[in-house]
Formats: sequence, C-alpha cells, structure tokens
Amino acid sequence: MTSERIYVGSYTTQAGGGTGIAFGPLGELTEAAATVDPSFLTRSADGRFLYSTNEGEAGRVSAFAIQPDGSLEFLNDQSTGGSGPCHLVVDPTGSFLLSANYGSGSVAIHPIAADGSLGDATQILQRVGNTGPNVERQEGSHAHQVTFDPAGAYAFDVDLGTDSVFVSTLTPAGRLEAVDLLEVHPGAGPRHLVFHPGSGAAYVINELDSTVSVCSYSEGKLAVVQTVSTRPDGAEGDNFPAEVLVSADGRFVYGSNRGDDSIAVFTTGADGLQVELIQTIGSGGTWPRHLALSNDGSQLYAANERSDSIAVFTVDQAGGVLTATGTPLTWPKPVCVLPVG
Repeated sequence: MTSERIYVGSYTTQAGGGTGIAFGPLGELTEAAATVDPSFLTRSADGRFLYSTNEGEAGRVSAFAIQPDGSLEFLNDQSTGGSGPCHLVVDPTGSFLLSANYGSGSVAIHPIAADGSLGDATQILQRVGNTGPNVERQEGSHAHQVTFDPAGAYAFDVDLGTDSVFVSTLTPAGRLEAVDLLEVHPGAGPRHLVFHPGSGAAYVINELDSTVSVCSYSEGKLAVVQTVSTRPDGAEGDNFPAEVLVSADGRFVYGSNRGDDSIAVFTTGADGLQVELIQTIGSGGTWPRHLALSNDGSQLYAANERSDSIAVFTVDQAGGVLTATGTPLTWPKPVCVLPVG
C-alpha cells in the first residue's frame, strides 16, 4: 500500500455516498472536509489552497485552506451559474478558478483572493454550437473539462455535446476570448484533454465512441492526426472512457474505460504524435471515473466509482505497463484522486 498522501473527492448524494473530501495515505483516509458532491479537486500552485466542484443542479465551487495536518478549513463557495460542474482548474497565474458546467454547457470563471477565497464570477460563458449525432447525450452543449497548455498561454474547454474543443486566451480581467476551435469527429463525445510534456501534441479521450484523438499542437491550434480505440480488438458492450493521463516523460498515455472496467495503456512515438495500445488491464473495480499518477510517476490510482474502491498499480518505468498491487481500498463513491506527496 502506497504511503503517499492523497485527497479523494466523492459523490455524497448517491445512495451509499460519503460525506465529502478525504485525506491521508490510502490505507488511512479520514474526512478532511464535509461538502456536497466534490467530484473534482485541484490545488493552488503553492499548495496552500484546495478547490472543489459541488456537482449539483445548482452548481457551486468551494475554496478551502489546507492546514498543516492536511485537514481543510472552509473559506467560501460561489455559484458556477450553471448545473453539474464536473471539472476545475486554477489558471497559471493563480488569479482565477475556471470550472466546467456539464449540465448547462458553460464555463465559469471566479477570481481568487490573496486569502484563497473566491470572488463573484467575472464570466459565465455559455457555449453553443452544432450538436452531435448522439441524440441522448448530445442534445446541447456539455462542457466536461477546462485546462491550459503547458506554457499557460491558452485555455481549452472540452465539450462533449458539440464534439468540440474551444480554444481561448484568458484576459487579466478574467474573461475568455476565442482563438480557435477543434472539431472532433461527429459522435466522439470528447471528455478530457491532456498535453504531451513536449507541448507539440495533445490527447483527447472520447467518451461516446471509445477513442483517443491524437492531436498536433502549436500556438493555440490543435489538429487531429490519429484516432485509435481505447479497447482491444473484439471488445463488445457499452463502454464510456473517462480520464486520460500522460507520463511525465511523455512516453506513455493512460485512459480509463467505464463498462469494460479497464485501463488502456498506450506508447507514444518520439514526437508524441502517434500512439499504440499495448495493454488493457482490469481497473480493480467498477466504473473507473478518474485516474491519477503518483507524484513520482511510479504508481497509478484508479477511482472506481460504482464498486466503492480505489485501486493502485505500479508503473513499469521502462515499458509503461501496469501491475495491480494489493487489494483495492474500500471508499464510498470515489471519483477523484489528488496526490499531494
């Protein structure tokens, strides 16, 4: 069992759900803060503050001060101006918190004060666009992630409902200004995006057709150069990929499969612009919503929402493949793991 300390976000309003955010080594988790449906977590760059979504119909984001023992002191919360906020990120300057409202298809931006608390939103940006062909899931815009490129120059919000990735700059006043748009293939349902550390490539995991779109990247412009399945040949049944990660050296990409309940492992080419599926391994539970690499890259965590479990895998540093370690930890409705060392 890993001794690295982690924060865990979970669903609290589901039957059998937890009470909020947990903290500690994996085998010694305790409640750090009670809050409603903290489905995604992020920290400030200086490690002093933690921010959480509150993924409800009336969405909110919460700010906490991290105490020396890892417990969390609630600072305040703010409305996201939409429904179902499922992802958030602190901008590279540390001035703003950006969150993605899945239900309403909008992006909210809140200023961060010196004490870590959140101010009133500077912008609630409602996304619109052509809807995708999946009539049940793509009837409108559904923002699922907001992130930045490695240089911190551009913001990207990934929209499952419109098969799009919107590219913007963030102004000093806390507003997104459009720069470009990546149109992923129809029916893909893009969910999350991660950049290769070399900055010349990015990987978009697509929830609705179980694929990864490999993209070239330069100065705010993405272009799809390869599309590969997250499943081995012959896989059958419904499957909905969730998280995508890249190793610190850029040699390996990891994606979670909900349905197959597996983790897909890809190798990348020298420039990151081509990937090959080399392994699929059971996620250690059911419905792996989130994956996270340990700070040293030697382990991978899988938060299995529907089996109330967090599994740990060792990462082969030479070949990237995963090996399950020990028995998964039981924890109610885990949906986000944030390693802190």
